[in-house]
Amino acid sequence: MDPGCLAASGTVWAASQGPGVDPWAPSPELSEIAQDDPDSAYVLAYDAARYSATALLARQGLRPTTSGGHYAVELAVRAQFGDGFRAFGAMRRRRNELEYPGGPGETTTPDEAGTAITDAGRLHRAAQQLLATLPIF
Repeated sequence: MDPGCLAASGTVWAASQGPGVDPWAPSPELSEIAQDDPDSAYVLAYDAARYSATALLARQGLRPTTSGGHYAVELAVRAQFGDGFRAFGAMRRRRNELEYPGGPGETTTPDEAGTAITDAGRLHRAAQQLLATLPIF
């Protein structure tokens, strides 16, 4: 396997999409997934946002534990980087409702999934900008 395809910045993948293509811009495929299976689309968007936030912590030599988990990631990024990561907290809570429903019919809508995809892209871009300024631990 070509080690260049494992670039941590994603530049190899992004470059393969063509010049000037934002890999996080909503695409027809993402919209289709949000329409066909909004619950899965929401959870996947949340996971993408969580990985972006966790990357900020990893850059500093930190990692969430099983006892703190996703909530610890939310608290840490909001404490360090401010309210720009507020959407991550809302996504985390909503994802918990979807993964651990309190009753039947606990689902999301295509519009809500689309918003989650957009928010995940925004959080990812913010994390990319912050990663460039954070020293390695």
